[in-house]
Amino acid sequence: MNIITFRIEETKGEIEELKELVKPIPLDAYIGRASRMDAINNKTINESSLREKKKELQKLERALENSGTDKFGICTKCGDEIPFGRLEYMPYTTRCVKCVG
Repeated sequence: MNIITFRIEETKGEIEELKELVKPIPLDAYIGRASRMDAINNKTINESSLREKKKELQKLERALENSGTDKFGICTKCGDEIPFGRLEYMPYTTRCVKCVG
């Protein structure tokens, strides 16, 4: 299993966990007013995290599609090779560090 496939599976697992955390809070569940407000705030944060993880999954799937091409690992801006460490951390990246900034 390559790093991209591993990260895709890992991200899918995180998405499933977040889906559980963003389920509606039942009105009949007695958790107290302050606890209900905390639960609502946590739900909002988890919804944002879920959106970001879904975007990351799309990027990873696109990277997997491109991984077999000669363009993978090459900066789209300057044409230099993207360092392995950067690709390992963010396999979906299309630019080297100097071209991102």
